[in-house]
Amino acid sequence: MKYLDEFRDRRLAEALVRRIAQTSSGRLNLMEVCGTHTVTILRNGIKQLLADETNLISGPGCPVCVTSNQDLDKAIAMARHQGVILASFGDMMNVPGTSSNLQKERAGGRDIRMVYSAMDAVKSAKANPDKKVILLAIGFETTAPTIASSILEAHKQGLENFLVFCIHKLIPPAMKALLEMGEINIDGFICPGHVSAIIGSRPYQFIAQNYRIPCVVTGFEPLDVLQAIYMLILQRREGRCGVEIQYSRAVREEGNPTASKLLGEVFEVCDAQWRGLGMIPGSGLKLRGKYERFDALKNLELQIEDSREPQGCICGEILRGIKEPFECKLFGERCNPEDPVGPCMVSSEGTCAAYYKYNPRSE
Repeated sequence: MKYLDEFRDRRLAEALVRRIAQTSSGRLNLMEVCGTHTVTILRNGIKQLLADETNLISGPGCPVCVTSNQDLDKAIAMARHQGVILASFGDMMNVPGTSSNLQKERAGGRDIRMVYSAMDAVKSAKANPDKKVILLAIGFETTAPTIASSILEAHKQGLENFLVFCIHKLIPPAMKALLEMGEINIDGFICPGHVSAIIGSRPYQFIAQNYRIPCVVTGFEPLDVLQAIYMLILQRREGRCGVEIQYSRAVREEGNPTASKLLGEVFEVCDAQWRGLGMIPGSGLKLRGKYERFDALKNLELQIEDSREPQGCICGEILRGIKEPFECKLFGERCNPEDPVGPCMVSSEGTCAAYYKYNPRSE
């Protein structure tokens, strides 16, 4: 198939659903760790459609959602610093910190600018040599190469006022952390397509080999997800545990060598704090020594308030897959997209936002 509408063909979808029902030998817990997959599953009714065969669980697949309150409070403290322009992608603007968010800070006079690419921040630094321009660098392996490119460009131009607050996260270590916690029984992983286009399928091999859990790297259209679910069920039925690529039109086993080389040049792996999952070893990225001069934390003295989670919010449990948004007392009333209490209601990839919009609950 090569046209988008072919991946939304109703007859093919119905055929896949029948095949899934015929192949299934029991209800499986399948977790997706990508916010775009969460939206596809809920928007197209796949969760309800396959309720007899699968329990589809949303994991920590939204980079905005997994950003800790401590890191958000650091970003807010940077924005309050004299002589700073904070550059942020739009989906971070309304994420609540302990006592504020970036949108409120901007309304209060802080120089916070939304950017559409990391290079926009480099251009801003060049145009404002009297200011420190700090790029809030969040995201998984998907966006990290673009941040690396911006740092290399700033290095090439000799920009002294371009800084990065690096809070990138790596998906495979988070998947391992979930398994080690043992809070839920996961029978299969629907692996993220965007991330895997960068890292390939090999980084998930330890899950199949060490934990005996099958994985399928998946695209984002309804037929992609349905086919991936069928592939996972088939692995289970046949007693296999491997890492398969359904999203072969975009993902290779070895990933993207150019992007991987770029990441290795600029970053090194470090421990990172995740909302709901805590400190996960080897799950973050920090600047290598050669580029440490671009590290915002090493260039500013910050006054950071004591961070705390919003009262009553269960985003952490939702990100771990042990609860659904409907189990939160704040969901849909006190917490909604217009006035979010927790980050899972902010981003379009957040589980709470997707549930709010597409509502898979049967009344």
